[in-house]
Amino acid sequence: MIFEVWAPRASRVEILPWQRELRAEGGGWWSVEVPEAGHGSDYRYMIDGDGPYPDPRSRRQPEGIFGPSRVYDHARFTWEDHEWKGRDLRGSVIYELHVGAFTPEGTFAAAIGKLEHLVELGVDFVEIMPVAPVPGGRNWGYDGVDLYAVNETYGGPDGLKMLVDACHRAGLGVILDVVYNHLGPSGNFLHPFGPYLTGTQGSYWGEAVNLDGPDSDEVRRYFMDNAVQWLRDYHIDGLRLDAVHALHDRRAVHFLAELADEIDALSCHLGRPLTLIAESDLNDPRMIMPREAGGYGMAAQWSDDLHHAIHAAVTGENHGYYADFAPLASLAKALTSGFVHDGGYSGFRRRSHGKPFTGPGHRLVCCSQNHDQIGNRPRGDRMTPAQLRLAAGILLASPYTPMLFMGEEWGTRSPFLFFTDHVEPALREGEGERRRREFEGFGYEWDAPDPGDEESFLRSKVDWSELKEEEHWSLLCWYRDLIALRKALPELTDPRLDRVRVEFDEAARWLRMGRQSLSVVVNFCPDSVTLPLSETPILLIAEEGVSADQGALRIPGQSMVIYRSVT
Repeated sequence: MIFEVWAPRASRVEILPWQRELRAEGGGWWSVEVPEAGHGSDYRYMIDGDGPYPDPRSRRQPEGIFGPSRVYDHARFTWEDHEWKGRDLRGSVIYELHVGAFTPEGTFAAAIGKLEHLVELGVDFVEIMPVAPVPGGRNWGYDGVDLYAVNETYGGPDGLKMLVDACHRAGLGVILDVVYNHLGPSGNFLHPFGPYLTGTQGSYWGEAVNLDGPDSDEVRRYFMDNAVQWLRDYHIDGLRLDAVHALHDRRAVHFLAELADEIDALSCHLGRPLTLIAESDLNDPRMIMPREAGGYGMAAQWSDDLHHAIHAAVTGENHGYYADFAPLASLAKALTSGFVHDGGYSGFRRRSHGKPFTGPGHRLVCCSQNHDQIGNRPRGDRMTPAQLRLAAGILLASPYTPMLFMGEEWGTRSPFLFFTDHVEPALREGEGERRRREFEGFGYEWDAPDPGDEESFLRSKVDWSELKEEEHWSLLCWYRDLIALRKALPELTDPRLDRVRVEFDEAARWLRMGRQSLSVVVNFCPDSVTLPLSETPILLIAEEGVSADQGALRIPGQSMVIYRSVT
């Protein structure tokens, strides 16, 4: 077996346990053949006498981030998803989950047992939060290192493949959340190998990745090859790229555009659609513009504006960044224009922000809950079932690509707290304070539980037994009905924003969104509201107490209805 590693500044590279020196091959690459090594062999590298270190491209870390790398042969896994032809993002509903908190067991295998629930719910994609190895046994995943490996706590590389295989056989696509803007603070052994990082603070979370400095060609290749691995060797259907606004790249061809080119070529080879979704808070339409038009060529991007507007309307919260979205006019703009901040002034940022969105609505992935918007609250609290009924109605009737967060569909009472398990005392003891500083100015009284306390993780596991309770089962049926209606009526998946019309009454706190003869009316006020109708309505989905007669639509407080007008 041949081992290869990139270490452009090294003068001597050795592989253990065989104590063999690698040969310089040019371009900073080193290689050596070890005939006795193969699948299952453990190894590490020594760099100029320092180490030992795991392989930067390690496919497996069976003993965690501080242990040896292990040779893993992708060809040894037997796939059963031969009939899978992929899934397009257009018209789809995404379901985001954290493997460790999705089931009591917290494993890929246990998640397979819940796929029938997702199929019956009606979603099309499962989006998995990051699975790279992390410190300790519990973490959101954004502290990952050894980016080519899979967290052994969840089930390792074979476990992930079995989950993807099962999803495909169930008709579900899989999107994997990957983090290319920084590496975790613990177990990051890239520095001895080469200039993967710039040494400067690239974001709040760590050093910037070297995408445009000296030797950055190979650094870019490291991350692009990683993306290819997930899509090719793990049969993943798409990647959610974390916080791309923290990818610092001044090259003429941005890393994202280069990555999009690479993935398009892979899609042509594999004969199935592959999707790149960027998480960005820049409100920059170049993210999803075609590369031929000067854009980055992402298939879609996360957009927080609709979330903020829905959350403010449903909960009444107006602190921090919600202040910019408190008026119903913001929700109306989000539903018709994509971005609320499209060049105007943002009070939270204290400057102008964004640029008008010009693409079809399906290129924006929107939600009423996700891991950030729940987990970045001190207590990790969620909307109530009553609030979620309204939020889901707006989201699933919107012209965007909807995304749900695990447990949302039945209104779980489980919070989603920020949790870690750092092994170094300094990181463990300082995590809570670091987290508090990160959210200064957000308007919260920061009384969050200790992220390092195991109870923070255990409390974040969704409680499936809640489905036995009427309130939760009723909400699940509501979500199922909304998703089924979205798939049945072409108006609800129509991404053309110029066909969406919205009217609202700020004082009375109601909003009506319409496309063709279909209308969605939401009453955010505690009191009932009566709206005049010029046409006869056919109620498609309505909460209890909604009625239509004699040219009027009566909607109880904090409820909604979807209806079709008949001339």
